[in-house]
Amino acid sequence: MQNPLFRVPVGRVARQLAGFITMTAVVACSSTTGPHNGAGVSVAISALPRALTATEVKVRDAANDFSFALLRTITDSQPTANTFISPLSASFSLGMTMNGASGQTFDEMRSALQLGGLTQAEINTGYKSLVELLLSLDPSVQMKVANSIWYRNTFTVHPTFFDTTKKYFNAEVKALNFADATASLKAINTWVSTATNDKIKKVLDEIQPNDVMFLINAIYFKADWRAKFDAAKTTTNTFTSLSGAAQPVRLMNRSGDMSYAETAAYQAVDLPYGNTAFSMTVILPKPGQDVNATAKAFGSSSWTALSSSLHTALVNLSLPKLKLEYERTLTNDLRTLGMRVPFVDGSADFSKMTTERAFISFVKQNSFVDINEEGTEAAAVTTTGVQVTSMPLSVTMRVDRPYIFVIRERLSGTVMFMGKIVSMPATP
Repeated sequence: MQNPLFRVPVGRVARQLAGFITMTAVVACSSTTGPHNGAGVSVAISALPRALTATEVKVRDAANDFSFALLRTITDSQPTANTFISPLSASFSLGMTMNGASGQTFDEMRSALQLGGLTQAEINTGYKSLVELLLSLDPSVQMKVANSIWYRNTFTVHPTFFDTTKKYFNAEVKALNFADATASLKAINTWVSTATNDKIKKVLDEIQPNDVMFLINAIYFKADWRAKFDAAKTTTNTFTSLSGAAQPVRLMNRSGDMSYAETAAYQAVDLPYGNTAFSMTVILPKPGQDVNATAKAFGSSSWTALSSSLHTALVNLSLPKLKLEYERTLTNDLRTLGMRVPFVDGSADFSKMTTERAFISFVKQNSFVDINEEGTEAAAVTTTGVQVTSMPLSVTMRVDRPYIFVIRERLSGTVMFMGKIVSMPATP
């Protein structure tokens, strides 16, 4: 049995792949074959076809900052659980919703997404132009990014809100009869299943009476390793969990030149897909180092430091095969990041979306990942639910017992007549 250089915690692989998707998956690629060298391997790319604009750089940096900030909050609340998230998917769903926000509601959403002082127009343009730039970076990678908005057919929405989300997020917009919950749930969940190649089949179980809109982003990713693992070399070994328990694990093994980095706290290896435009970075805390502390230590600057320190080294790599489904409501995580007013009934301001008093009722993410000898398949769906302020319940007042009445001048408040009726007088 090969003595592995790395034994990578399952949760850590998931978290790092989530970061990878966040920083690179703003793209919708086809499955056509790209340029190859004489050996049939995709030609590696070394630079973007053009330089990023200043706005694109800001949006990219914000997406990275949001990724690590979200990871820190989830790590704090789930230190002993596996995690797999797509902050990019969350930012797309919330980015669409933010186009309907004003005032403090907008400011808190922008701050939570780490978008600084960017205007809504800059944010929308930055997302859109990055998508267009990255669209054809690696045609051998299957990538789908889809957005949709589903709303109650009696809910009044400003046309400009839909126009903007269609223009910048290519959102599919559909009105449904939410009163027919069965049909509406089927339509929404079928769209999700199709958008994720059936990897995520359902995101909603019910529709509440006050639900008026669901803003959904779906991301699907599938790519082969540039250098695949030989399945014949995959071995059964032992994985030591965070609690110290020994668990059986199938370890994939590969030796060769790889992009590698090492610090006093961790080892890292970068595994490219296809033509190397996309890759997965695996970070392994050294013995005695806490995986949660390592996860929480990462931010944009430390991530940049890691990326820039990668160099070619001969590595004997053992990596777990992993298949994981994950679901998390992100509402409290976003509150921790400062997004509070948007969730408050009566205080949230979505006046750019509707004339009704609306607020975000929940933000939830469903995700899936499969890492094997051939490559990686992953999907994530983020659902943002919008509700309106509850309408008062109807009441019944049946005046069939003794009562009092007052005749008054309403504007001055002057009482002119008062009466108390304890029985009905005889009809004259």
